[in-house]
Parts: sequence; C-alpha cells; structure tokens
Amino acid sequence: MISDILLEDSELPLIRDIIVKSIRTRIEKIGAKGGVVALSGGIDSSLVLKLAHLALGKDVLAIIMPEEGVSPEQDIRDAHTLVNQLGVRYLEIPINGAVEWFTSVFPEGDFPEWARRLAIANVKPRIRMIINYIYANLENKIVIGTSNKTELLLGYGTKYGDMAADIYPIGDLYKTQVWQLAEFLGIPTEIIRKAPSAGLWKGQTDEEELGHTYREIDSVLYALVDLEMSVREVSEYLNIPQEAVNDVYQRVIRNEHKRKPPTITRISKMCLDKDWRYPVERN
Repeated sequence: MISDILLEDSELPLIRDIIVKSIRTRIEKIGAKGGVVALSGGIDSSLVLKLAHLALGKDVLAIIMPEEGVSPEQDIRDAHTLVNQLGVRYLEIPINGAVEWFTSVFPEGDFPEWARRLAIANVKPRIRMIINYIYANLENKIVIGTSNKTELLLGYGTKYGDMAADIYPIGDLYKTQVWQLAEFLGIPTEIIRKAPSAGLWKGQTDEEELGHTYREIDSVLYALVDLEMSVREVSEYLNIPQEAVNDVYQRVIRNEHKRKPPTITRISKMCLDKDWRYPVERN
C-alpha cells in the first residue's frame, strides 16, 4: 500500500541532512570543486539542484538543455524560476543542433518505426550527458545524477545518458517520497504538481509510457523489493491483478543490466576475486 512508503514528517529533515552530507563527502573524497546538475524543470532535477545547492552553495552549476519545439516551455520557465530563486549559476544550451546531426548520420535501412523513434529518443539524454561531463571535466566537478529509486529499479532511463552520473543523491527515494521531500524543501508547487515527463518527444509523459501511475508502481516495487514478496503475494497484498504486478516485475528483471557495470569476461581468477588485493611493494 502507498501508505507503507510515505515518509514521516520527522524523517524529512534527517533525509535532507543525509543526502547533503553524502554530496559533500563525495566531492571531498575525490578532490572535486563542485557539482553539475542537468536541470529539466521537472521535480527530480529540481529537488537534486536544491539539495546540491544546500551541500555546495556557489560550487554547483545547473545546465538547462532544452530541445526547442519539444521541451515544454513551462519546464524551461520553471527551471529559470528555480535557478533565480536559489541564486545558482546556470547555462542554457539547446540540443537541437546535436540531435539533428546525429539523426543525419543514422544508417539507412528498413528499420521499424518504433526502433527508429527509440534510437532518436535515446540520443537526447546521451547528448545531455556529454555536455554535463564537458563542464564537469573543465571545472573539476562531478555530475550529480537525478534518477530516483523508482526509475533505477524499472530501468526507466537511458544507459550512458541520464543514468550516467557520479552520485545519485535521490537514488534511494521512491518517486512518491521525492514528492514529499520536494514539498518539504520548498520546491515550487507548479513543479511538484506537473505530470512527470522525460521530454523524449512532444507530449510524452512517464505514466502514460509506463502504463501505470507512479503511486501504483511504487506500491508494487516496495512490496517486491523492500518486503521481498513474490508476484502472487504482492497481487494479494495490494489487491491488484497479478498481470499488473508481473509487468512491473519483468521491467525490473529485464533492465537489471542498467543498474550494473558491464559484464567482464573472466579470464584470470585472481584479478576478480573479491578478496584480492594489490601486491605489497618490495624494497
């Protein structure tokens, strides 16, 4: 049930402090000078920018990367409102030219329309990833990811695109909990209430594409992952069709590769043993 994962009011300050400290610790550990956040104007990136600003102050850079004609104008306005509210340094870099170039070099062939559409859609977050890392490299910053727990479990993101980051500050918060923390931290109401969208094409919304609401998905994921229930048990516990639970379950299994590093073909047993350590240097 959705009530199972709702955070208590008393937990919200603690969660804020844990996330802020984790960002600072990561920066200090690798000797970086701040962080980069890709700001879409949606709730996830807005919350992450707020948390990064609490952690890093002036050392956070927001990059707004709209696709003109596709990204909703309201999202761009909301992104500008937030950076001005926080006093954060930001850049706005439209990606249309890069999308057009990649589209122009697509191979010729009789590809299914859905495959072409998906390929083009995945180009966009990968372009944004490249821009993020250009500025992170130039300014000795880390890329602060905006994926939440729901997206990571479902694999709802682009590998080496929006899922490419050096830290996931909200990666252990379900979408439902993201809404709670965003409200607690004063993220503008219009950002919190808008329909979630990855902005992959005009009019696209997450829940329409996923076929379920985030509240339904979060309830199922919590039962499957946190409570370790079977598909049948979840169906009975939540009183929803087993087919709906299985749809979410299959997404989690099918997209496991997005949550792990690439598979290494083992050749040398020693080099990949968990208890292996570098040899001690001899004088």
